[in-house]
Amino acid sequence: MSRPVDTGSAETGAAGAADTDDRLPAGSDADYVPAKDHSLLSRLYTGTGAFEIIARRRMWYGITAAILAICVLSIAIRGFTFGIDFEGGTQVSFPATAETSTSAVEKAYRDTLGTDPTTVQTAGSGSSKTVQIRTETLSQQDTQKLTQKFATTFGPEVTADKVSSSDVSSSWGSEITKKAIIALAVFLAIILVYITIRFDREMAFAALASLFFDVLCTAGIYSLVGFEVTPATVIGLLTILGFSIYDTVVVFDKVNENTRSFLHTTRRTYAEQANLAVNQTLMRSINTTVISALPILALIVIAVWLLGVGTLKDLALIQLVGVVVGAYSSVFFASPLLVTLKERRSEIARHTRKVLDRRIRQEGGVVPTTDDDETAARRPQGAAARRRNHRVATGDDAGRGGTPSRPSGKRRTR
Repeated sequence: MSRPVDTGSAETGAAGAADTDDRLPAGSDADYVPAKDHSLLSRLYTGTGAFEIIARRRMWYGITAAILAICVLSIAIRGFTFGIDFEGGTQVSFPATAETSTSAVEKAYRDTLGTDPTTVQTAGSGSSKTVQIRTETLSQQDTQKLTQKFATTFGPEVTADKVSSSDVSSSWGSEITKKAIIALAVFLAIILVYITIRFDREMAFAALASLFFDVLCTAGIYSLVGFEVTPATVIGLLTILGFSIYDTVVVFDKVNENTRSFLHTTRRTYAEQANLAVNQTLMRSINTTVISALPILALIVIAVWLLGVGTLKDLALIQLVGVVVGAYSSVFFASPLLVTLKERRSEIARHTRKVLDRRIRQEGGVVPTTDDDETAARRPQGAAARRRNHRVATGDDAGRGGTPSRPSGKRRTR
C-alpha cells in the first residue's frame, strides 16, 4: 500500500534555510536585491548593489596596474619639468604694456642673448599686470644687456628702472621638498595608526596602498603632460592626500557597518556586503568629487585669465588632478583590495564557502530543514537523502534530467 510522502515541504525547508538569518531585522542590508534593470541614475541613487565593482576586482586591478605602469615609465623616461625654485636661475620682471606680448618678449630675449628663456608669462591684471621671465642663471653683464634691450624695445612705458631681476637658488626648492617628504611620512604614520585602531589592519593597509597610488599616479600625470613642478605643487600634493583618505574612510566605515554581523547569516558573503557598501556610498563619492572640483576649476579660471598668478594655478592644478585620482582609488582600488585581504582570513573564507554551498544545495533542491546548516550536516540522514545530497554536491543530479531537481511544493505518492 502506497503512503503519501511529503516531498513538498519546501515551505518548511525555506523557513529553515534562514538558519541564523532570523536574528537579523527585516529590511536589513542582507535582504537587498540588486536593481540591475533600472536606469543608470536610479541605480546610482538607490545604491542597491546593482554595480558589480567588487565582483570585477580583477579587472580594476588590471586597470590600476596599467595606470601605474604608464606613470612609472613616464617618470623614468620623461622625468619632470621642474620650476626655477628647483632648478635655480634668474627671474626678470617688468610692467606689462600693450606691446609686451609673450612672443615679443621672447624675441627681444633671443636677440640679446642668443637663447630662449625658460618661461615667459604674465601675472596680475590692469595696472598691476607684469611680465615675468624665468631663465637659467644670468651673469650681471647679461642682466644689464637684457634690461637695456627691454627698455629700448618696450619704452617709453618700460624704463631700465622698472626692470627688476633676482637670482633664485635651487636649495630653497629642495628644502621645501625635504620638508614635504617628512610631512608625508608623518601623515602616513598617523593614518596607519588611526585606521588600525578605528577599523583593522586590512583596512589600514588598503588605505595606505590607495594613498601611494594617488601620489604615484598624480606624479605620473604631471610627468606625462609636462606640468611644471613648483613648491606649490608639492604643498598641494599633501592637500589631496587628505581628501583621498577622507573618501576612503567614509567607504570603509560603510563596509564595516554592513559586515558587522555578516558571520551570523548565510545570505551574503563578505564581498557582496562590501559591494553593497560601495554602491551605497558611490553617489556620495561622485557628489563630493564634483563639488570639490567646481571651486578648483573656478580657482584655475581666476588664476589664469583674471589674475595670472602662477602660484594659484599650480596649487589648483595639483588639487584637481588629485581629487579625481583620489575618488577613483577609494572606490575601484582600496575597496576591492580590502575584500581581497579580508578573504585571506580563515573565518571569512569558511563563511564564503558556507554561503556558496548553501546556494548550491538550494539550487539543487536540497534546502536545510534545521536552524543551522552545520547542525543539519551532522544530523543522521536516510539513505535516499544521503544519495541525493551526494548527487547535488558532485553534479551527478544534473545528468539525470539535465537540471538539478527542485522541490515542487506538491504532495505525491509512490
